[in-house]
Amino acid sequence: MAKLACVFPGQGSQSVGMGLDLEQGNDTARDTFSKIDAAAGRSLSQLCFQGPEEALKRTINTQPTILAVSLAAWAAYQKAGGPRPDFVAGHSLGEFSALCAAGVLSLEDTVRLVEKRASLMESCPKGAMTAVLGMSAEALEAVCHEVSQALLAEGSPAGGTDHVVLVANFNTREQLVISGNPEAVTRAGALVKERGGKAIPLPVGGAFHSPLMSGAAQEFAQTLKNCQFAPAAFTVVQNFDAQGSKEPQVLKEKLGRQMESAVRWTGTVEYMAANGVDTIVEIGPGKVLAGLVKKIDRQIKVFNIYDQASLTETVAALALSEKPALA
Repeated sequence: MAKLACVFPGQGSQSVGMGLDLEQGNDTARDTFSKIDAAAGRSLSQLCFQGPEEALKRTINTQPTILAVSLAAWAAYQKAGGPRPDFVAGHSLGEFSALCAAGVLSLEDTVRLVEKRASLMESCPKGAMTAVLGMSAEALEAVCHEVSQALLAEGSPAGGTDHVVLVANFNTREQLVISGNPEAVTRAGALVKERGGKAIPLPVGGAFHSPLMSGAAQEFAQTLKNCQFAPAAFTVVQNFDAQGSKEPQVLKEKLGRQMESAVRWTGTVEYMAANGVDTIVEIGPGKVLAGLVKKIDRQIKVFNIYDQASLTETVAALALSEKPALA
């Protein structure tokens, strides 16, 4: 039987003005923005609507503002009678939106957790990330291993992070991201080019989803311990292992490991497809995930909800489904 998934974007989907059309044209979205601002203790909505762009690019602002737009769009989708999903998932940061949508986390706790996560990730040791195109995951993992071993042989301390470079994002089969120590990432990027791939350094200052995040991940895990997780209303497919669960303790444990583990987005989409998903709705700013889904599985129907017009069009298109509307 055909099933529906709703997915939520992560860092990189932000733009000045995101969410403004929803805030102006949808009472539910407007109320949600107000609740999020109150929970954050600052006006995330104004950062979304007005920027400036330089402020919006900072991790400490990027993550909570993308969350704000995603949750406002989700609330509007619910109110508009959008069909109930069988699965939810999010790309990195987007996993928090997915957990909130599934009722695992309250809106207030979700906002506070993302504010904490963004602060920790912005203050992490210097790192680098590079997008890699035209190379398989297996070949890229071999490149990373080769560079790491070479740096260790040259005298990088075995217990340190100078040699660290690994695949951090499995976005599609041939759209990957490496993360780690700046020198290690640079050397791996050069080797990628030598072997026929394309390496594009990303404008980030941290080595997200790598062992360089371990200190921040440990502190964040302590924060999670004091946070109440409820059973999920629908299956949440998590980045850590691209597997689904509704169990609070399972969801909490994997979320605590996410920051220093790879984002397995290809596996996430393949897991949902293998479990009957034929339609995916991306909810939140931008169209990044919709593009990735199309590259992973062209058989899946994809929709976006990012403003009032796309909300109306998507709910109307999904109305042909026999799934019950969300309460």
